[in-house]
Amino acid sequence: MAFEEIIYTTADGVAQITLNRPKYRNAQGYRMLDEIDAAFALAGADEAVKVVVVRGSGGVFSTGHDLGTPEGMAYREALGAKPGIQTYDQFKKYNLDLLVKWRNFPKPTVAMVEGYCIYAGWMLAAAMDVIFAAEDAEFLCGFVEYNTIPWDIGVRRAKELVFESRFIPAAEAAEYGLVNRVYAQADLERETLAWARRVAENAPETLRMAKIQMNKAQDAQGFTNAVEDSLGDYVAMMWMPGAEMRMEGQRRLLSVDLAVKGRRGERFGLTPTQAIGKTAAE
Repeated sequence: MAFEEIIYTTADGVAQITLNRPKYRNAQGYRMLDEIDAAFALAGADEAVKVVVVRGSGGVFSTGHDLGTPEGMAYREALGAKPGIQTYDQFKKYNLDLLVKWRNFPKPTVAMVEGYCIYAGWMLAAAMDVIFAAEDAEFLCGFVEYNTIPWDIGVRRAKELVFESRFIPAAEAAEYGLVNRVYAQADLERETLAWARRVAENAPETLRMAKIQMNKAQDAQGFTNAVEDSLGDYVAMMWMPGAEMRMEGQRRLLSVDLAVKGRRGERFGLTPTQAIGKTAAE
């Protein structure tokens, strides 16, 4: 497919997938997710590509799901899913199945995170094998569709952060085990690509089998079953009668608004909209 919302490039054995909706802080709509999947397919079929780097444009990784941009809604409607099981299958595809697929991509993957990494941004980064982050990166987790958070940072820490709903800086994310390495903003791209090129020198058979074994270790502990099962609880929560989880008159979650207030508003005297910028994301 023609890429409109991502940029795909290859060099020195490394493919880069760049989320490219800076106007919306790289909010992830169905088109972007289809394009990411198509880019992964290209990288998988290209024998010259040994490693894939996923990043965001405009100094932001991703502020979450697209919650209603005109182009996002038009693309979704054009897919033509009928109410009922087709809509459910579509929701599952874009919020779980693709993430599991990318988690099991047969080549090493790395998320290069700058700026905000919120909800679906966390989901995408967590589906990669390795996460490198700039010092200014900020991560926000919640009870999301691809709920890997207990695996990413441990159950007790996951409970603490989801209950409180607060951003954590890159250094804290590294302390908890989500982020592998933290670099100064000016060094992040250079160091991430240097690592990827170094990995690309390894034998593809070694990389493939090593990744399979690492993922099997997680699956032996129930990883895939847990994230599959969690989606059902997420859907039940979102359709729970009387639930008050979204901002009045908006699609943005109250938990995200709470986190923005705590991270930015108290420090800089900004409203949540001013703090995070005008975005269609969670």
